[in-house]
Parts: sequence; C-alpha cells; structure tokens
Amino acid sequence: MSDETGTPDTPAGSSDGAAPSGGPRPEPLRFFGTTWVNHDNGYAARRAGVAIGSLVAAVASCLVLRLAYEGIQIADTGSFVTVLIIAMFAICSALAFRNTLEGFGKRHDPQRQASLRGLLAIGFVGSLLAYFFRSLTEAPGEKLHREEYEKAREAYDRRSSRRTGNPSKKKRRS
Repeated sequence: MSDETGTPDTPAGSSDGAAPSGGPRPEPLRFFGTTWVNHDNGYAARRAGVAIGSLVAAVASCLVLRLAYEGIQIADTGSFVTVLIIAMFAICSALAFRNTLEGFGKRHDPQRQASLRGLLAIGFVGSLLAYFFRSLTEAPGEKLHREEYEKAREAYDRRSSRRTGNPSKKKRRS
C-alpha cells in the first residue's frame, strides 16, 4: 500500500500473477474476479456457489410468480387475462434465457440491449436459469473473456518480441 494515497502498489488484476507487468490484464468477472484465468483461489467453490445461488434465486422467483398467479385467480379476471399473463412470462423468460446464454459467448450491441431491457426484466427467471446452466460448465462469460484475453496476450507478445535491442546501436555492414 502506498502511504500517501492509500492505493495498492500493484496494479489491479496483477497481484495474482496472471499477467506479467506491462502486458494486458484479464478483465474480472462478477463473483469470480480474475480467478477464471488459472482456475485458482477457490474457483470451483465459487462456481458451485454461483450455480446454487442462481438456482435458489430462480426457484424463489417462481414461488413469487406463483403467488402472483394466485392473486390473479382470486381477482377472478377471467381466463383470457390469466393465459395472457402466463404466456407473457413464458415467452419473456425464453427470450431472456436465449439472450443471456448468447451474451456469455459474444458481446451484445448496447443499443439492442437497452431496447430489450424491459423484456429481459420480465423474463428474469430465464436469465437466472441461463446463469445456472452456464455455471455448471464454466464461469458465466469465461469463454468470451478468455478469448479476448488470449487475443490481447498474443498481440502484446507479437508487439513486444518484434524488436529486440536498440536499433541505433546495430553494427552497420560496410
């Protein structure tokens, strides 16, 4: 820690030894930090925790939706409204599931995401289930981040190894 500013002496993301100084640093993932790079510091426990947590949240969400359904039944709004609401939650959950799962493999267009925000909020159960299923195989978003990090490492290695030494000190051939 620096005494004057209270900030760490090492840059963010480099304390785990994942990237040597001067090279690109991995982007931290939610709940995982940079443990996804080397699968260390409790990575497996974090993955299990994320899987269990997202599944518990999805089940709790379904229970809340069940209470909402019972409220609609008590209100006696009619079968058309009931079917319409159930279809809305089912369709929005399916779209949110697909969109979230695709988001783990490629970056989404921010404007498209902004326009889908309401739909994805209604289909929150689908997003939670996508998070659960992805965390069974890897940290959600790990594949995308790993591809980007490895591409940045390769580009850095090419740039840094391209030239060695000071070119002005080369012996000239006569």
